[in-house]
Amino acid sequence: MSFEVKSTGAAAGAEILGVDLSNDLDAAAFAPIQAALDQYGVIVLRDQTITPEQQIALSRNFGTLEVNFHAKRFGISGSPEIYAVSNIVEQGEPIGTRRAGETWHTDMSYAKHPAKVTLLYAVEVPVLHGLALGDTAFANTAVAWDALPEPMREEIRDLKGIFDFRGRKRSSPVSVEDIARYPPVEHPIVRAHPRTGRKSLYVAREDCTGIVGKDERGALSLIGALADHIVRPAFVYQHRWRVGDVVVWDNCTVQHRAVQDYDLPQRRLMWRTTVKGEAPV
Repeated sequence: MSFEVKSTGAAAGAEILGVDLSNDLDAAAFAPIQAALDQYGVIVLRDQTITPEQQIALSRNFGTLEVNFHAKRFGISGSPEIYAVSNIVEQGEPIGTRRAGETWHTDMSYAKHPAKVTLLYAVEVPVLHGLALGDTAFANTAVAWDALPEPMREEIRDLKGIFDFRGRKRSSPVSVEDIARYPPVEHPIVRAHPRTGRKSLYVAREDCTGIVGKDERGALSLIGALADHIVRPAFVYQHRWRVGDVVVWDNCTVQHRAVQDYDLPQRRLMWRTTVKGEAPV
């Protein structure tokens, strides 16, 4: 295959042209895709037509798959590694998570081993009078770290945040078993990328509920200041979806949020896969 990588021109994101994901990718074909993800934090592959099996095969190039807790209710039949993110209702029941990810976050930061990579495949995109809705915004946490003044870097470089599964208001109920599966964990709020070593900020409101060694007031003040800094417009790329888009993001390099500007009869259906990560360092 002949690939072309085209930057979005924003702080994150690149489109990869010339890839057909319905074909298997060998190591040589996959290498430039991984390199682009390492560099840009988000990659976009448009005009794809893939099956659940092909999405799983693509995802496994990035590592071992994680079965998300939502898959128990909204998994794709026959493919528990994929679950549906959707506002569609069939026979009175939702087929996916409706209001997933509407606040800034990084996937599974509440886990001891948070998500490394997430993939979304756009099966249906909501459209109103020709206008595509339901964007996803991405904030580059590495660029945000680079832009901090040196006194703030010195203050936070060795701090650890407390991440709690119970901190975020979720779009669907969670079970006692899910809560028990994810007890509060500590992660550095400045982490190094496992492949490139580049430093980035790792802190978000709600998911990060405290900072080790700081009182609640001081911790929440610092968390809020850093969370607001990360999502400054200069650090953000907003992706406008088209049917057939496959978007892959690195949960170390970017945070994201779903723009909830649509409702039925505008339908949205995404297939999500999640790749396991390592404990942040």
